[in-house]
Amino acid sequence: MSETRAEHDEAILQLVTFNVGEEEFGVEILAVREINRMMEITRVPHAPPFVEGVINLRGRVIPVVDLRKRFGLGEIERDKNTRIVVVELGDKVVGFLVDSVSEVLRVPEDLVEPPPPIVGGIDREYLDGVVKLEDRLLILLDLKKLLGSDEREELEGFEP
Repeated sequence: MSETRAEHDEAILQLVTFNVGEEEFGVEILAVREINRMMEITRVPHAPPFVEGVINLRGRVIPVVDLRKRFGLGEIERDKNTRIVVVELGDKVVGFLVDSVSEVLRVPEDLVEPPPPIVGGIDREYLDGVVKLEDRLLILLDLKKLLGSDEREELEGFEP
């Protein structure tokens, strides 16, 4: 009986969920280093359009990617709910600017389905899957594909 329980526990995904526009997204909790309230972001000349700038996080300069811009959504005024989700992408640390962070969620892996071709105007290439919950859909982002290798190289110029 304990083997079945262990196998069942292994099939659970722990996700940090957040909103960008009308959509709710999730990323694996192990990729998330921390979640910060909005702070001063220093703009960087000649940065790619989706890069909002850099922040100083405890002495480390971290590039911040605006997911609204990355997904081609219109800009909104930032408010008390705006957050910077700091994630690890391999050996890089990047902040993602999101409208709000919802919750930490545990979902069975068998609820994850392959992504449809386009979800909310967001290209399938950025998606890892879609989770059908009782009252909503949760879009799983593939953080590695969110920034292509060329874009990751561009971001390397932001670190000292």
